[in-house]
Amino acid sequence: MGELTTSVLSWQVSESSDAIPLSVRDLWVEYATRRGAVQAVRGVSFDVRPGESLALIGESGSGKTTLGLALIRLLATTASIRKGQITYRRNGQVYEILSLSEEEIRQFRWRECAMVFQSALNAFNPVLRIWDQINDTARAHGETNKQEIMRRAMDLLRFVQLEPERVIMSYPHELSGGMRQRVLLALALLLNPQILILDEPTTALDILTQRSIIDLLRRLKEELHFAMIFISHDLSLAAELADRVATMYAGAIVEIGEVHDIFYQPRHPYTLGLIRAVPTVTGGFEELASIPGSPPDLVNLPSGCKFHERCAYATERCRREEPTLVEVGEDHYAACFYWDAVARELERSPVRRTIEVGD
Repeated sequence: MGELTTSVLSWQVSESSDAIPLSVRDLWVEYATRRGAVQAVRGVSFDVRPGESLALIGESGSGKTTLGLALIRLLATTASIRKGQITYRRNGQVYEILSLSEEEIRQFRWRECAMVFQSALNAFNPVLRIWDQINDTARAHGETNKQEIMRRAMDLLRFVQLEPERVIMSYPHELSGGMRQRVLLALALLLNPQILILDEPTTALDILTQRSIIDLLRRLKEELHFAMIFISHDLSLAAELADRVATMYAGAIVEIGEVHDIFYQPRHPYTLGLIRAVPTVTGGFEELASIPGSPPDLVNLPSGCKFHERCAYATERCRREEPTLVEVGEDHYAACFYWDAVARELERSPVRRTIEVGD
């Protein structure tokens, strides 16, 4: 199961040997509203490398979920991709996602790139048993061997540490939140996708269930070797599971780099503010350093750098010009004119180790 069916998908063969499975270039997404266009994603470019975990972090409304939905073209009807390119590669073939027909993109979803949505209960049909939903997903992608689908489903449910005999014939409401999240992970893996997108995978779960989901995701990463994109405002989750981290603000990526660099040597004032706002286990409330102000209105964005109204380093140049990503270290990029000033501040006052970066 999980092999690419080129009889359905009319892909173009590429001579490139580039192994990067997903590339995004200059992606812009807008939502139509009565007030005007909401600029949810603005000029985003990044690559997802083979087998890596990339975390997208930032405040609510920064564009993280919209970006994830755009990658599989599952945006709301009020949204539109104004411009950009999303390129997917597998086995020497190149798939231009924004050029695919409706049937082609339907086949692409789940078989090549699957998404685990934020609310596990809402992701399931409440009147169908788990088995019916698994079977429907497989059949919609050309799998007709019912016994093989059942075997694969049972193996995956067991892999995510559930009792398959109990879960497979249950309705979604008969399962706990943590169990539904695990079932959704198993369903996402059903067709062996090369990329898995997870939108807030531990939200609304109790702390013990969160811990088990984190341990499960780490095991998936180590054993199955597919690429993962984490969408989260939980910095501890990103630190534990990500290889690289991208910080989003006002619809744009303002910093991207290796997880250790982002958390211990950030070069954008916004990333630094997010990290310093994380409380310690033993510290008092007086030690917290929140970011002043509020995120900008995405309909009427400020001029220049979109963070300048909340930034201690802002100058007149920041009010006039919007910075682009520049290299600030090895495989480390930040969109800030004064990233070196951030570096000097960190030399004087290093980041407190409130977040432990995983191996």
